[in-house]
Amino acid sequence: MKNNFVEESTLIGDLVDQYPETIDLLQAMGMHCLGCPASREESLKDACRVHDIQASLMVEALNVQIAEGRKTK
Repeated sequence: MKNNFVEESTLIGDLVDQYPETIDLLQAMGMHCLGCPASREESLKDACRVHDIQASLMVEALNVQIAEGRKTK
């Protein structure tokens, strides 16, 4: 069964609040404005569009990272 912690509709602000371990991955993909007020209302899909990133691949990478982090705890 696949772990779906986040999806394309997840707000960037919520993602960072709930899964701070994803910050490095997001920044590595070019999303550097994680703390800006707009991130509170911007979905992952919208942020990916702005940064020319395929949202489905980002969602998959984030879910894998979160799942891996939970296995080590």
